[in-house]
Amino acid sequence: MDDAHRRPTGTDDLTVEALGKLSEALEVVEEARGYLYAFHRRCGTADLTLGEAVRLLREAGHTAMADDLQANLVGRNVLPDRWSYQVVEEYDDGYYAPFRAAEVAARYELVEGRRHIFEAEMKEEERRDGPGDGLRR
Repeated sequence: MDDAHRRPTGTDDLTVEALGKLSEALEVVEEARGYLYAFHRRCGTADLTLGEAVRLLREAGHTAMADDLQANLVGRNVLPDRWSYQVVEEYDDGYYAPFRAAEVAARYELVEGRRHIFEAEMKEEERRDGPGDGLRR
């Protein structure tokens, strides 16, 4: 195991396990953030596509329907007073950034900032020699 993933001397198993769980929780937050960005992109794509539908309806002579869609859906907030980019920004600033900062701070306070100690130790325990080295059985 390389030094970047070796637990500092005196670090107990429970601390390593707790930091592993904290890292795991951050990974879930990262995944949720990805879904939120996907939501943001899908909302934008839907709005642009809706705008194209409105244009085509208008060209086809369905002016009243096009006007209704334009007035009631194009550019509509996805949440009260918010477009999807604002939801992303609020998540990033109000939840993601503090969560990530807390995980980093815990690692620096407890294990000299080292990452993935729990996983590195699991890798050492499960490693085997030969073809497929490192694969779980």
